Amino acid sequence: MASWLQIESHASVLLQVTHSNLKSFAADIRFSLQMSVEAVKDKVWKKCGTSVNSVRLELYDDCKNKLFDLSDESRPLGFYSPLDGFRIHIIDLDPSSVTSGGWLEDTSLVEKYSISEDEYNKRSGTFRKFKEQMANPSAFRNKINVRLLHGRPLHKYQGRR
Repeated sequence: MASWLQIESHASVLLQVTHSNLKSFAADIRFSLQMSVEAVKDKVWKKCGTSVNSVRLELYDDCKNKLFDLSDESRPLGFYSPLDGFRIHIIDLDPSSVTSGGWLEDTSLVEKYSISEDEYNKRSGTFRKFKEQMANPSAFRNKINVRLLHGRPLHKYQGRR
């Protein structure tokens, strides 16, 4: 007997979920067959961010054949007889959706931070300055020798007992 936190395997189905605007989005989600289509929309909203009011759902079998439009929000998912491995495809109907236009996947659309060579050279603690110090080992040795002469520990935990 399953606890109230678990869904019995015969009362649920594992479906792949894909999205019309997100080409790299695919998730395997377990759904209760008793869930209404409206509850399914709410669950996929939490996974992909498309508003419940802007979603149309389609059910596909494991051979990529479209079976149903899940248009009646009051019907339970089990009414459409999905099986493990079937797919729910989310169609985002909102033209101003955050998922439209590729903004969530295409990094070329994002303005990149840039800095001039002069500004970069003025900064301290850069990788370029570190490489310059490593290329000049005498400066590095002098730093160690100064610490040893003054009795300072080379590492912050040395000297503690």
